[in-house]
Amino acid sequence: MTTIAILGAGKIGEALLAGLLKAGRAPSDLLFTERYDQRAAELTERYGVAGVDTPEAVERADVLVVAVKPQDIEPLLDLLADTVRPGTLVVSLCAGLPASLYERRLPAGTPVVRVMPNTPMLVGEAMSAISAGAAAGPEHLDLVEEMLGSVGKVVRVPETQQDAVTALSGSGPAYFFYLVEAMIDAGILLGLPRAVSTDLIIQSAVGAATMLRDSAEHPVILREAVTSPGGTTIAAIRELENHKVRAALLSAIEAAAVRSAELGRAHDPA
Repeated sequence: MTTIAILGAGKIGEALLAGLLKAGRAPSDLLFTERYDQRAAELTERYGVAGVDTPEAVERADVLVVAVKPQDIEPLLDLLADTVRPGTLVVSLCAGLPASLYERRLPAGTPVVRVMPNTPMLVGEAMSAISAGAAAGPEHLDLVEEMLGSVGKVVRVPETQQDAVTALSGSGPAYFFYLVEAMIDAGILLGLPRAVSTDLIIQSAVGAATMLRDSAEHPVILREAVTSPGGTTIAAIRELENHKVRAALLSAIEAAAVRSAELGRAHDPA
């Protein structure tokens, strides 16, 4: 069996660890690194997976999943540069960091797969986009797709599209949370108790998302089905259009893509 080491067992790293175990991976085939000893002990107790230091993870693992924060990547790459074994697959979950950064710092020919997941991984509903680096082949993408399929849905994209993916689905949950927060406040403004407003909006969001996923209908068709002539919904839609909500969303997502590209250039100016 392939041994997988997750370098950085934060929320996303732990979610992937849990998903791999749920999908049938044996604890003995998994490793993780964690800078805080108490948390490492808690994770080992919770999952039965060994917490190790980075050199041991590199020595034992066939796949290294890099799940540290982008600002922590440089010291990790310094450590990996002289220790990664030939043929080891490196999977990057770090937002904005291109495969070329790893390829430039790691031994020649190291296969790298760049991934943009999102936080619904914590509930097994991630949307992850994967891209092959220069030395990664179909077999590497197959393995990464299998791994990430344990915590949600996976799509393959060219790496040139990863900044757009980061802006759209990587940051996407925050946009929905922001919208839900505003709608809950609107319910309170209209006189509803916070708990009632929250229940109404969350269940409406869950139901709408399920309809989008399961009906195969275009969002316009689903929206029009709610929008009766002269009714309440069209009055609300008119206000959204008057306030240029659609244009604001386009601009916001474009800004996120620009920032993703900036993060990549900061670490890999080439």
